Amino acid sequence: MALELKQHLKLAQQLIMTPQLQQAIKLLQLSRLELQEYIESELEQNPLLDVGTESQREDTPDARKEREQLKQRWDAYLETYGQDNVPYYEDEERPSLESTTCKPEGLFDHLLWQLRLNDFTPKEQEVGFFIVGNLDHNGYMILDTEAICQETGATPDVVESALAKVQRFDPPGIAARDLRDCLKIQARILGLEDTLVWRIIDSHLEELQTKNYNKIAQELSESVDDVAQAAQIIVNMEPRPARDYSDDPPQYIVPDVYVVKLEGEYVVLLNDEDLPILKLNKEYQIMMKSDNMGKMAKNYLSDCFKSAQWLLKSIQQRQNTLCKVTESIVKFQKEFLDHGITTLKPLVLRDVADDVGMHESTISRVTSNKYVHTTQGTFELKYFFNSGISKSDGSFVASQSVKIEIENIIKAEEVKHPLSDQAIAHKLKGKGVRIARRTVAKYREMLGILPSNQRKKHF
Repeated sequence: MALELKQHLKLAQQLIMTPQLQQAIKLLQLSRLELQEYIESELEQNPLLDVGTESQREDTPDARKEREQLKQRWDAYLETYGQDNVPYYEDEERPSLESTTCKPEGLFDHLLWQLRLNDFTPKEQEVGFFIVGNLDHNGYMILDTEAICQETGATPDVVESALAKVQRFDPPGIAARDLRDCLKIQARILGLEDTLVWRIIDSHLEELQTKNYNKIAQELSESVDDVAQAAQIIVNMEPRPARDYSDDPPQYIVPDVYVVKLEGEYVVLLNDEDLPILKLNKEYQIMMKSDNMGKMAKNYLSDCFKSAQWLLKSIQQRQNTLCKVTESIVKFQKEFLDHGITTLKPLVLRDVADDVGMHESTISRVTSNKYVHTTQGTFELKYFFNSGISKSDGSFVASQSVKIEIENIIKAEEVKHPLSDQAIAHKLKGKGVRIARRTVAKYREMLGILPSNQRKKHF
């Protein structure tokens, strides 16, 4: 059988991810802060891009009409509701960020201040500085004595002496080696050495965690009431001494979109504040057409011009898509905006995608790291997407609403007789929500609520 080479003509469609398309997709999923940084970067790299003023936004008749309508709506909203919902200032009255925030004291600085004030020998102070600089995010000591000796050249006695002095610092329990050590340090500060509290910490932390007071009382030959009172003292101790100290600056959420109610209807307003208004640089456009410019320079400016045009189009497309998706979410979740979390409806990406005529992946990208300010508070757009749980009448309720209902049921329970997951499921069934015990357990864990045996209080 002979082998032959033949040519065939075949027609096929194929999606090609051009750099421009990749850029448009990237812009969709950027958060507000990331978009600002991206625009600033493009302004530095592309000479055809320039920063304009508010009057230099897209200046078509339709755009001017839309801007004027939005301005009227926004002014009306601020006049009616501004004092209660959105802080409003004239430009010259707006307080600066520096005047409203301050840098919180970090744990290292707090401990270093105490280290300098206490009575340390020069070598102990060196070791103390090393210890303070090697605490984990909970405030625990992460190195053993031998490692500290190797790093500082100190003897074990000096290390233990310095460590003991550091452990007397504020916050109580700092520089402990583990949870038991942390609780013992706090018990020592309270003068509770050789008491029932100390004995429970020393040998019965596992039973304390499960609130097995009967076993603790039996093994320590104490009454259950005494054990319960000692346990309450331990529970009020701080297992993570560094909890209130952070070297990370606070993160502020700036809404990408505002949803305001005007004349009985919800209106979506994009927040363009602090986003640079881009325009094309006219001087470089003139230079592109000049006969005195070399071919390489012309080609470079031409590429920059195309890139700038595409960026302007991509940003506009991003904002339009964000507005459309938010309007769709508002349409589905109008009852939530009117009445709160208990009326949040089940919603999936497919519902919004079908409503706005886009792909689910586009909806996912545009709702990632985007925030909306509503009459019920500020939420991430993904907050409004929930799976549905069936009710006895055939309707569905959002999973987020069920979580809040579980939380409310637990808040109302008797502390001496906490409800089991099965009992909570039964209560929800009485309210028309059909839910399995294991689903209750899953939602309870997501809410950070302990199981019933650990919520029980004996006094």
